[in-house]
Amino acid sequence: MSTKHNLPDGDGAPWNCIVGGGPVVATAIHAGHVIRKELEPSLAIEAEDRRREEDPLTDYFLSLSDNLVRVNRSRFECDMNRPREKCISDDPDDTWGLKIWRDDLSGEQKETSRQLHDRFYGEMRSLFDGLLEKHGRLLVLDIHSYNHRRDGPAAEPADERENPDIDIGATTLDKSVFGELLNVFTGELAKSPVRGRLPTVGENIRYPDGGNFPEWLFDVYGKRACVMTLEYKKIFMDEWTGALDIGAVQDLRTGLMHALRAARRELEEMNR
Repeated sequence: MSTKHNLPDGDGAPWNCIVGGGPVVATAIHAGHVIRKELEPSLAIEAEDRRREEDPLTDYFLSLSDNLVRVNRSRFECDMNRPREKCISDDPDDTWGLKIWRDDLSGEQKETSRQLHDRFYGEMRSLFDGLLEKHGRLLVLDIHSYNHRRDGPAAEPADERENPDIDIGATTLDKSVFGELLNVFTGELAKSPVRGRLPTVGENIRYPDGGNFPEWLFDVYGKRACVMTLEYKKIFMDEWTGALDIGAVQDLRTGLMHALRAARRELEEMNR
């Protein structure tokens, strides 16, 4: 089932949901690049520079899940992984020092983004309520990517010790309930080669404070939802040119497929 939206700005569905009914949900809430038309004249950044800070291609992994959510709007129009009051900001301190918006961004335009944020969370509440009526617990994969060559395309990449190939954000995950599932999932990821070498897999290294979306899921559903944020380092693409390494992204998807298969067995055992 695909969810449709009729929004007054006429810029298309801000997100798409496909509900298959199983106990696994995958989301790519930063995959989008679209900015609603009324905001385009206020942009102070080029499209490719903006795309670099979005999470392109994270939606490539979604089809492995039973249920999927892809946000089509740019995180800079409305960031679903931040609280309502911070979902759109013209303060460069909130956007890695980048000036995203010109000074003419109005309060009314910001409020429209906040209302979009409200609608997203309202729909997520309906989605997860419905799935939990059928399943005792859910596994939620919140899929993101991150840059590791911020000093420029010719500069040295960031220290690998603080930038694993895959970082699993488990800040809200209750290990007394889901600890074994997390261990199985992590172990499978770590033994699936990417371009002929084993990836480094970390836990709560890149973003130890988590994000608003997993925190909201935990606040609402507690131990009924096992939420893992997957932060893929952009080893599958050139973060400056956007060029894709097809072999790497396919290897990463294969690793996630194996990890998800093992985690699903754990989850189904728990739900019996």
